[in-house]
Formats: sequence, C-alpha cells, structure tokens
Amino acid sequence: MKGIVEHASAHAAAYLEKRALFQIHYFYLMKPITVLFCLLIFSSCSLPRRAVMNNNHQQQFWDGLKSLCGNAYRGQVISAPENDTVFRNKELYLHIKSCEDNRIRTPFVVGSNRSRTFIITKLPGALQLQHDHRHSDGIPDSITLYGGTTNNSGSPTMQIFPADQHTANILPAAAGNVWWFDMQPGKWISYNLRRMGTDRIFTIRFDLTQPVQPPEAPWGWKD
Repeated sequence: MKGIVEHASAHAAAYLEKRALFQIHYFYLMKPITVLFCLLIFSSCSLPRRAVMNNNHQQQFWDGLKSLCGNAYRGQVISAPENDTVFRNKELYLHIKSCEDNRIRTPFVVGSNRSRTFIITKLPGALQLQHDHRHSDGIPDSITLYGGTTNNSGSPTMQIFPADQHTANILPAAAGNVWWFDMQPGKWISYNLRRMGTDRIFTIRFDLTQPVQPPEAPWGWKD
C-alpha cells in the first residue's frame, strides 16, 4: 500500500511539474504572440480611422488657408510680453504668397524686415509648421526651420504645432514652444506662440476683411 501511495504521489508531482512548465511556456511565449496579434488587429482598425479624421479637419484648414492665396493682410499685436520690441509698434503684414499641392509659404513682414516666411507642409495625417529665417543677402540664418508638427486633428479653423526635436536642438529654450494658427473665415487669422512654463505669449491678428497691397518678396525668395 505504501508503495502505491508513493507511486501515486510521484505521478501527481510529475503531472503538476509538467503543468507548471506548460503555463510558464504559455506565459512567456504564447501570451506575447497573442498580445502582438491583438495589437496588430487594433492598429489595422484604428490608425486609418484616425488618419482619415486628421486629414478631414486638416484638409478643411488647408483649404481655408489656400483660399487666401495671393492676398496680403495687415496685422496688429493682440498679445505680447511687455518688453517686446520686435513686433510692437511695427507695420505687420502676412502674405499668402505661394500655394502648392503640399506646401504653403506665407511671408511675414515686420516693418522693413523681410527675413521671415512661415512654411506649412502637408504630411501624411499631419501638418508641419517651419519658420524660414534669412539674412538680407538671402543666406539662411543659423537659426532657421524651427517649428513643429500637429499631433492631433485640430479643427477646421485651428491647427496647433508643438515644438519638434529640431527646434529643441537649435533653440533649447524653445523646446516648450507651442505655435498655432486660428482663423475666423472672412474675418481674421492669427499667428500665436506660447512658451509653456512661462508667461511668454504672442498673438498677432491679421484682418481678412481688407486685403492690402502685397509687400516685397522676402529676402532670398525663390518661386
């Protein structure tokens, strides 16, 4: 009888050991495969939907901006730091000068300074904003093409551009910058900047009700 019990116990122990090994094998090998499969299914279903949603709002914003192509508008400072000397009390003009299939270039003229051009580029599921800065001889400034890329759908009248890695690399203090364009069709469009963690904020609003004579082309401009 004792031998039978010992044999049965040994058999049960072996069974439990095999079962434990099976569970470990499943957990470390099969479960990740199952999770990966689920992620692939989720991605294939959700990502195209998000891209379509983004493209819908962003396309409406793009079309609204593109409808202004060729026009120039006078701007005014709505918000700026108290010590700002760059934009306050200056003649400000936004010229939607060049509209291509995937790129819109809008010179931003500040007084007699024609160094600035906003470049908005259409990417898959996103829009990108870059600031092209040039010297009077047309040579790019050492600090140029900073900006950011949208990370959500925004709205048909507002698109938001958090600072990208290139901006953080060349302008560490601007790593927390967020730019956005806000538009009230037929009324105004504004260029905005907020540096997160500070009270630094700029809002410059351009009057869409009264187009003006376009300014001279920005420095180094090429069609």
